[in-house]
Amino acid sequence: MSSLFNTRDCLAGARDTLPMLVGAAPFGVIFGTLAVGAGLPPWAAQAMSLLVYAGSSQFVAVSLVSAGTVLPVIWLTTFIINLRHALYSATLLPTARTWPLRWRAALAFWLTDETFAVVEHRFRTRGEAGAAAYQLGSSLAMYLNWQFFTLVGIVLGKAVPGLADWGLDFAMVATFTAIVAPQLHQRPALAAAATAGVLALLCRGWPYKLDLIVAVTGGMSAAMAVRYASRRSRT
Repeated sequence: MSSLFNTRDCLAGARDTLPMLVGAAPFGVIFGTLAVGAGLPPWAAQAMSLLVYAGSSQFVAVSLVSAGTVLPVIWLTTFIINLRHALYSATLLPTARTWPLRWRAALAFWLTDETFAVVEHRFRTRGEAGAAAYQLGSSLAMYLNWQFFTLVGIVLGKAVPGLADWGLDFAMVATFTAIVAPQLHQRPALAAAATAGVLALLCRGWPYKLDLIVAVTGGMSAAMAVRYASRRSRT
Protein backbone atom coordinates (compact mmCIF):
# COMPACT_ATOMS: atom_id res chain seq x y z
CA MET A 1 0.00 0.00 0.00
CA SER A 2 2.81 2.38 0.88
CA SER A 3 4.31 1.99 -2.59
CA LEU A 4 1.23 3.64 -4.08
CA PHE A 5 0.91 6.35 -1.44
CA ASN A 6 2.33 9.76 -2.20
CA THR A 7 1.57 12.68 0.11
CA ARG A 8 1.88 15.27 -2.64
CA ASP A 9 -0.62 13.53 -4.95
CA CYS A 10 -2.93 12.79 -2.06
CA LEU A 11 -3.05 16.46 -1.08
CA ALA A 12 -3.53 17.41 -4.73
CA GLY A 13 -6.60 15.18 -4.91
CA ALA A 14 -8.07 16.81 -1.81
CA ARG A 15 -7.26 20.30 -3.14
CA ASP A 16 -8.86 19.70 -6.52
CA THR A 17 -12.00 18.38 -4.81
CA LEU A 18 -12.49 21.57 -2.78
CA PRO A 19 -15.21 23.05 -5.08
CA MET A 20 -17.15 19.80 -4.75
CA LEU A 21 -16.81 19.92 -0.97
CA VAL A 22 -18.42 23.36 -0.92
CA GLY A 23 -21.29 22.18 -3.10
CA ALA A 24 -21.86 19.00 -1.09
CA ALA A 25 -21.90 20.73 2.31
CA PRO A 26 -25.51 22.00 2.19
CA PHE A 27 -26.48 18.65 0.67
CA GLY A 28 -25.15 16.89 3.79
CA VAL A 29 -26.87 19.34 6.12
CA ILE A 30 -30.22 18.75 4.40
CA PHE A 31 -29.79 14.99 4.57
CA GLY A 32 -29.11 15.06 8.31
CA THR A 33 -32.12 17.31 8.83
CA LEU A 34 -34.47 15.20 6.74
CA ALA A 35 -33.26 11.94 8.26
CA VAL A 36 -34.10 12.92 11.83
CA GLY A 37 -37.30 14.57 10.59
CA ALA A 38 -38.32 11.25 9.02
CA GLY A 39 -38.03 9.56 12.38
CA LEU A 40 -34.55 8.04 12.18
CA PRO A 41 -32.60 8.25 15.45
CA PRO A 42 -29.51 10.44 15.16
CA TRP A 43 -27.14 7.47 15.37
CA ALA A 44 -28.94 5.74 12.48
CA ALA A 45 -28.81 8.87 10.32
CA GLN A 46 -25.07 9.21 10.91
CA ALA A 47 -24.54 5.47 10.38
CA MET A 48 -26.24 5.73 6.99
CA SER A 49 -23.70 8.33 5.91
CA LEU A 50 -20.85 6.28 7.34
CA LEU A 51 -21.82 2.92 5.85
CA VAL A 52 -23.94 3.71 2.77
CA TYR A 53 -22.16 6.92 1.71
CA ALA A 54 -24.28 7.59 -1.37
CA GLY A 55 -26.04 10.92 -1.14
CA SER A 56 -28.79 10.52 -3.72
CA SER A 57 -29.62 7.00 -2.52
CA GLN A 58 -29.67 8.18 1.09
CA PHE A 59 -32.17 10.91 0.23
CA VAL A 60 -34.40 8.48 -1.64
CA ALA A 61 -34.17 5.92 1.16
CA VAL A 62 -35.17 8.49 3.78
CA SER A 63 -38.16 9.64 1.72
CA LEU A 64 -39.28 6.04 1.27
CA VAL A 65 -38.82 5.29 4.98
CA SER A 66 -40.93 8.31 5.91
CA ALA A 67 -43.65 7.05 3.54
CA GLY A 68 -43.68 3.65 5.24
CA THR A 69 -42.34 1.79 2.20
CA VAL A 70 -41.42 -1.88 2.71
CA LEU A 71 -37.73 -2.76 2.84
CA PRO A 72 -37.49 -4.75 -0.44
CA VAL A 73 -38.72 -1.71 -2.39
CA ILE A 74 -36.19 0.53 -0.63
CA TRP A 75 -33.37 -1.92 -1.35
CA LEU A 76 -34.30 -2.29 -5.02
CA THR A 77 -34.71 1.44 -5.56
CA THR A 78 -31.38 2.38 -4.00
CA PHE A 79 -29.66 -0.47 -5.84
CA ILE A 80 -30.89 0.78 -9.20
CA ILE A 81 -29.91 4.36 -8.42
CA ASN A 82 -26.41 3.27 -7.45
CA LEU A 83 -25.85 1.20 -10.60
CA ARG A 84 -24.22 4.23 -12.20
CA HIS A 85 -21.23 3.54 -9.96
CA ALA A 86 -20.57 0.39 -11.97
CA LEU A 87 -20.07 2.61 -15.02
CA TYR A 88 -17.78 4.89 -13.02
CA SER A 89 -15.68 1.90 -11.97
CA ALA A 90 -15.51 0.59 -15.53
CA THR A 91 -14.28 3.99 -16.72
CA LEU A 92 -11.49 4.08 -14.12
CA LEU A 93 -10.54 0.41 -14.46
CA PRO A 94 -7.84 0.86 -17.14
CA THR A 95 -5.88 2.96 -14.67
CA ALA A 96 -6.78 1.03 -11.49
CA ARG A 97 -6.47 -2.56 -12.72
CA THR A 98 -2.88 -2.96 -11.48
CA TRP A 99 -3.58 -1.68 -7.95
CA PRO A 100 -3.69 -4.18 -5.07
CA LEU A 101 -7.16 -5.46 -4.16
CA ARG A 102 -7.17 -3.65 -0.80
CA TRP A 103 -6.71 -0.32 -2.62
CA ARG A 104 -9.39 -1.05 -5.21
CA ALA A 105 -11.86 -2.22 -2.55
CA ALA A 106 -11.41 0.86 -0.37
CA LEU A 107 -11.49 3.34 -3.24
CA ALA A 108 -14.52 1.62 -4.78
CA PHE A 109 -16.45 2.21 -1.55
CA TRP A 110 -15.42 5.88 -1.51
CA LEU A 111 -16.20 6.46 -5.19
CA THR A 112 -18.88 9.14 -5.50
CA ASP A 113 -20.15 11.34 -8.31
CA GLU A 114 -17.96 14.21 -7.17
CA THR A 115 -14.80 12.16 -6.75
CA PHE A 116 -15.36 10.46 -10.09
CA ALA A 117 -15.63 13.82 -11.85
CA VAL A 118 -12.34 14.96 -10.33
CA VAL A 119 -10.29 11.79 -10.72
CA GLU A 120 -11.57 10.87 -14.20
CA HIS A 121 -10.24 14.17 -15.54
CA ARG A 122 -6.95 13.66 -13.71
CA PHE A 123 -6.53 10.09 -14.98
CA ARG A 124 -7.43 11.07 -18.54
CA THR A 125 -5.02 13.99 -18.69
CA ARG A 126 -2.07 12.76 -16.60
CA GLY A 127 -2.19 8.97 -16.71
CA GLU A 128 -1.26 6.48 -13.99
CA ALA A 129 1.48 8.36 -12.15
CA GLY A 130 0.28 9.06 -8.61
CA ALA A 131 -3.29 8.14 -9.58
CA ALA A 132 -4.09 5.96 -6.56
CA ALA A 133 -2.87 8.53 -4.04
CA TYR A 134 -4.72 11.27 -5.91
CA GLN A 135 -7.99 9.35 -5.74
CA LEU A 136 -7.38 8.57 -2.06
CA GLY A 137 -7.00 12.26 -1.29
CA SER A 138 -10.17 13.17 -3.15
CA SER A 139 -12.08 10.29 -1.56
CA LEU A 140 -11.07 11.04 2.02
CA ALA A 141 -11.84 14.74 1.60
CA MET A 142 -15.36 13.97 0.32
CA TYR A 143 -16.01 11.28 2.92
CA LEU A 144 -14.99 13.39 5.91
CA ASN A 145 -16.85 16.39 4.51
CA TRP A 146 -20.04 14.31 4.16
CA GLN A 147 -19.79 12.93 7.70
CA PHE A 148 -19.24 16.36 9.22
CA PHE A 149 -22.13 18.07 7.47
CA THR A 150 -24.46 15.14 8.07
CA LEU A 151 -23.74 15.63 11.78
CA VAL A 152 -24.35 19.38 11.44
CA GLY A 153 -27.72 18.64 9.83
CA ILE A 154 -28.66 16.19 12.57
CA VAL A 155 -27.88 18.76 15.26
CA LEU A 156 -29.49 21.70 13.46
CA GLY A 157 -32.51 19.63 12.44
CA LYS A 158 -33.54 19.50 16.06
CA ALA A 159 -32.56 23.08 16.89
CA VAL A 160 -33.73 24.99 13.79
CA PRO A 161 -37.31 24.19 12.69
CA GLY A 162 -37.94 24.22 8.96
CA LEU A 163 -34.26 24.13 7.98
CA ALA A 164 -35.01 21.78 5.08
CA ASP A 165 -37.24 24.49 3.55
CA TRP A 166 -34.51 27.11 3.30
CA GLY A 167 -33.75 26.30 -0.32
CA LEU A 168 -30.35 24.77 0.39
CA ASP A 169 -31.24 21.91 -1.94
CA PHE A 170 -30.27 24.23 -4.82
CA ALA A 171 -26.68 23.33 -3.96
CA MET A 172 -27.42 19.75 -4.96
CA VAL A 173 -28.63 20.85 -8.39
CA ALA A 174 -25.64 23.15 -8.87
CA THR A 175 -23.17 20.45 -7.82
CA PHE A 176 -24.56 17.82 -10.17
CA THR A 177 -24.73 20.35 -13.01
CA ALA A 178 -21.03 21.07 -12.49
CA ILE A 179 -20.30 17.34 -12.56
CA VAL A 180 -22.36 16.52 -15.64
CA ALA A 181 -21.68 19.53 -17.88
CA PRO A 182 -17.98 18.82 -18.62
CA GLN A 183 -18.88 15.26 -19.65
CA LEU A 184 -21.48 16.23 -22.24
CA HIS A 185 -18.95 16.51 -25.07
CA GLN A 186 -18.88 12.70 -25.02
CA ARG A 187 -21.72 11.16 -27.01
CA PRO A 188 -22.55 8.39 -24.47
CA ALA A 189 -22.78 10.94 -21.65
CA LEU A 190 -24.94 13.24 -23.75
CA ALA A 191 -27.26 10.36 -24.67
CA ALA A 192 -27.52 9.32 -21.02
CA ALA A 193 -28.30 12.85 -19.80
CA ALA A 194 -30.88 13.53 -22.50
CA THR A 195 -32.64 10.18 -22.12
CA ALA A 196 -32.69 10.31 -18.33
CA GLY A 197 -33.97 13.89 -18.35
CA VAL A 198 -36.82 13.13 -20.73
CA LEU A 199 -37.84 9.99 -18.85
CA ALA A 200 -37.70 11.78 -15.49
CA LEU A 201 -40.10 14.43 -16.80
CA LEU A 202 -42.45 11.92 -18.43
CA CYS A 203 -42.59 9.69 -15.35
CA ARG A 204 -42.61 12.44 -12.73
CA GLY A 205 -44.75 11.66 -9.72
CA TRP A 206 -44.75 7.89 -10.03
CA PRO A 207 -44.98 6.12 -6.65
CA TYR A 208 -42.02 4.60 -4.78
CA LYS A 209 -39.60 6.78 -6.77
CA LEU A 210 -40.17 4.62 -9.85
CA ASP A 211 -39.60 7.69 -11.99
CA LEU A 212 -35.97 7.76 -10.81
CA ILE A 213 -35.54 4.05 -11.48
CA VAL A 214 -36.89 4.42 -15.02
CA ALA A 215 -34.74 7.51 -15.68
CA VAL A 216 -31.55 5.90 -14.36
CA THR A 217 -32.14 2.64 -16.22
CA GLY A 218 -33.02 4.44 -19.45
CA GLY A 219 -30.03 6.78 -19.23
CA MET A 220 -27.59 3.95 -18.62
CA SER A 221 -29.09 1.89 -21.43
CA ALA A 222 -28.82 4.82 -23.85
CA ALA A 223 -25.17 5.42 -22.93
CA MET A 224 -24.30 1.75 -23.37
CA ALA A 225 -26.12 1.60 -26.72
CA VAL A 226 -24.30 4.66 -28.06
CA ARG A 227 -20.93 3.36 -26.85
CA TYR A 228 -21.57 -0.04 -28.39
CA ALA A 229 -22.62 1.51 -31.70
CA SER A 230 -19.53 3.72 -31.70
CA ARG A 231 -17.22 0.73 -31.13
CA ARG A 232 -18.89 -1.25 -33.89
CA SER A 233 -18.51 1.64 -36.33
CA ARG A 234 -14.74 1.65 -35.67
CA THR A 235 -14.33 -2.06 -36.39
